[in-house]
Parts: sequence; C-alpha cells; structure tokens
Amino acid sequence: MPALGFHDHDHSACKTDTLARAEALCREKGLRLTPVRRRALEILLAEHRAIGAYDLLAVLAKEGLGHQPPVAYRALAFLVKAGFAHKIEALNAYIACTHLGSDHVPAFLICTTCQHVAETETAPAKGRLGAAARDAGFLIERTVIEAQGLCPSCQETAP
Repeated sequence: MPALGFHDHDHSACKTDTLARAEALCREKGLRLTPVRRRALEILLAEHRAIGAYDLLAVLAKEGLGHQPPVAYRALAFLVKAGFAHKIEALNAYIACTHLGSDHVPAFLICTTCQHVAETETAPAKGRLGAAARDAGFLIERTVIEAQGLCPSCQETAP
C-alpha cells in the first residue's frame, strides 16, 4: 500500500473515490452518513493535512451545520469508528483514511515543516514490536505509529 500525501496523484479523483467508497460502506454496514458527517469527511479529504476539531467546527459553523464543539467531536468520532478517519495523536488532529474498507494497520508520516501527513501501512505485530510482545506474552490489539520528519518537498527547500 503506497503512502499518499507526498506524491503527485489525481487529488480530485482521490476525494471523489474515497467519498463514494465511504457512502458504499455505510450502505453495506447500515451506518448513517448524515449531512454533517459527510461534510466533515469532505473537509478532511480536502487535503492531506491533519485538521483539528475546532478547525473543522469553524468550517461547519460557517456553513450553518452547527457551532457547538459536540457537533465536530461527534462527527469525528463516527468517522474514526467507521474507519473513515484517523486521529493523529502527535497533532491532536484528524485525517481522512486513504485506504477505506481495507483491514490495515496504518502508520503516519508527518512533515514537521508543512504539516502534511501521509498514511502508509505497517505490520508492527510481525516485526520487532510483535516479537517483543510475544516474548512478554502480550497480545497487541491496537498500535499508533507516527513518524515525524521532512516530506520530499520540504527536504528540497531545507537549507
């Protein structure tokens, strides 16, 4: 699974395809993609940057979709639980999932300069972490892997 976000791609198709896949998954799973949830996903899909809940709320409020923090937090909670978005812990922000519908363990590559985030796949349970967990008799249920550094564009402009 390639990392999206740092490489050129048809972003319009990326957004359209991901939204269509989210709608299809909602139909398959009997989930409700309400207007606020749908718009929240569209906002997250606008670019490959993580967005804070209050930044999301500002856009929703400007569009008349609610102005209280629970509006944004409920929409984000739905998107994360449905697998349509991920929380980037290091930034306390959210990003749309670029691999909707696939059972994957994401890893996030976060540019410390421009704040772009690329999602890629990893298999920590099969690597050193998995070996250490097995040795300790520990069963990994969830991991959050976030690496911070410089994206290709920011590396080119770095002094």
